[in-house]
Amino acid sequence: MATTPSTAAARSGDERRALLRTARDVADDLAADAIAREQAGRPPTDERSRLREAGLLAALTPPSPGRGTDWRTGCAVIREVAAADSSVGDVLAHHYVHTWSGRFYAGHHQAAALEEASVREQWLWTGAVRAPAPDEDGGGPDLALRPRSTGYVLNGRRCVDTAAAVADQIVLDAVCAATGDVLVVRLSPRTRGVSVEVAHDRLGQRLAGAGEVVLDRVTVAPGQVLGRRPQDEESTAPFTALAEPALRLALCHVALGIVEGALTEARDLSRGGRAHRLPGEDPDLLLTYGELASAAHTATAVVERATEAMAQALDAGTHLDAEEPAGVAALVATAETVTSRAALHVTTRVLELADAPGLDRFWRNARVLTAHRPAAHRLRSIGEHYLNGPHRAVAAAFH
Repeated sequence: MATTPSTAAARSGDERRALLRTARDVADDLAADAIAREQAGRPPTDERSRLREAGLLAALTPPSPGRGTDWRTGCAVIREVAAADSSVGDVLAHHYVHTWSGRFYAGHHQAAALEEASVREQWLWTGAVRAPAPDEDGGGPDLALRPRSTGYVLNGRRCVDTAAAVADQIVLDAVCAATGDVLVVRLSPRTRGVSVEVAHDRLGQRLAGAGEVVLDRVTVAPGQVLGRRPQDEESTAPFTALAEPALRLALCHVALGIVEGALTEARDLSRGGRAHRLPGEDPDLLLTYGELASAAHTATAVVERATEAMAQALDAGTHLDAEEPAGVAALVATAETVTSRAALHVTTRVLELADAPGLDRFWRNARVLTAHRPAAHRLRSIGEHYLNGPHRAVAAAFH
């Protein structure tokens, strides 16, 4: 019997609901010992096992027949987990976006093979792909590839925000010393010549597993090269231009999770009488919660609009219009701006409502998650896009 569109849609809906139930179960499990794990601040080895056992690493790969997850559902899973533990949500956000690396940078067949392997092996992905930057001495890029007969040798250092020591695949960009091309490569942290200097005593996101990856004469086979990334936005394929805003948008969902987690925990404390003020009909308390809930709803609406735009762009694939990535990037920048403000505001105010062990972690996590993306830079970029129109070059301003 042929599968009808209505049957396929119902099956897709059932799969989405099942995946979200799994995400809620994982979130409940993480919430039970979130404070103790956050205080320990160890690399996310145990957390990786929990995600793998629940099937989330295999599920959060790009959608294909019989496997993977669409963008809207993937972001909903990230947000659900982040509300319980934003560090693990951060890990999942980087994992999901970097599983798209084959589609962003490689050809169809290589991308499909990578995604199949990722599902089969339940790989955990992370990465740090960015425009090449000069080192402190001004002598060249931080990562350099030197060609040899069997591929390349990779040298340098790069900070990675999540799962630096526990990931199965790390996606990086490096400059080829022979041609000057920027190549995007993947490698395992367990490869000979790869070491990780774990970031200790972070202010927040302590369980995300941030660290500096040190690469000393690491062999990179031709099959580990995903593709070439042009050094200027004008030469970048429209679909490839989605890679950077996709990660930023996924992290907006992590920030929303922080907001939701902080508000939920503060509300439960207020209802339980462990707050500075008694619950009930205290007008000041009701006013404060109304303000914070409104900020959360506003941020959610903006992020969901950007999420829908990104989902449509990803669905378009190679048929994506050349000007569309700049419009998507503008929406993502707006979502970042609104969400960052909401996360910092809400997590600061809940500390005034209740005094309980671990409640401060929400502010610390929000601070670390949003610190390296200046609001003024984003606002100028949004303004440029609004005034000057959807030129593709504007997308460079969001990097």
